[in-house]
Amino acid sequence: MHRASFALALAAGLFVTAFSAIQFSQQAAAQTGPDWVQLFDGKSLNGWTPMPGVEWRVEDGALVADKKTGTGNPSLVSNTSYKDFQIYAEVWVSEDANSGIYIRCTDPKNVSSRSSYEVNLYDNRPGQEHSTGAIVDVAAVNLPAPKAGGKWNTLEITAKGPLMTVALNGVKTSEGKDERFASGPIGLQYGLGTVKFRKVAIKPL
Repeated sequence: MHRASFALALAAGLFVTAFSAIQFSQQAAAQTGPDWVQLFDGKSLNGWTPMPGVEWRVEDGALVADKKTGTGNPSLVSNTSYKDFQIYAEVWVSEDANSGIYIRCTDPKNVSSRSSYEVNLYDNRPGQEHSTGAIVDVAAVNLPAPKAGGKWNTLEITAKGPLMTVALNGVKTSEGKDERFASGPIGLQYGLGTVKFRKVAIKPL
């Protein structure tokens, strides 16, 4: 009886593992399927325009910024505009970093939360309700806010009309509605610390 129970438990465990692997592979395939556009080729800044104030570079297959050469929060701005979409990004930030993704940038040469929507990766932001996982001035996070510093994270953003949803590492962190900005490029933000993006993919809706 003991041996039979052990065999049954082992079989159940293998089934769960296999099922999880299938789910993960389907999710990964969806992010690289025909409906997804890879915005970063892993080798160059092709498709992006760097704004003055920080030097973005490609290092070990990731977009990296770690030193400001000017003022403000300079961004790496996509050359293409998007209206409704899903974004999947893999991003590493240091614990002192101020980063995130701007969406629907209406002024690509002066990207900020006043001319676009700012999805934050800023663990130490004063006013924690709009820190990591929030859409600044649109949708707060439940406190205590999640922390992204010192590790690789997945950041998923869905924008459909006025409704926007953010998930960090598979957990929804904020959701809100706003009608100010309908479309525009994507901006990868650098404000402080070390920031790395190793994947940025978008699926128009």
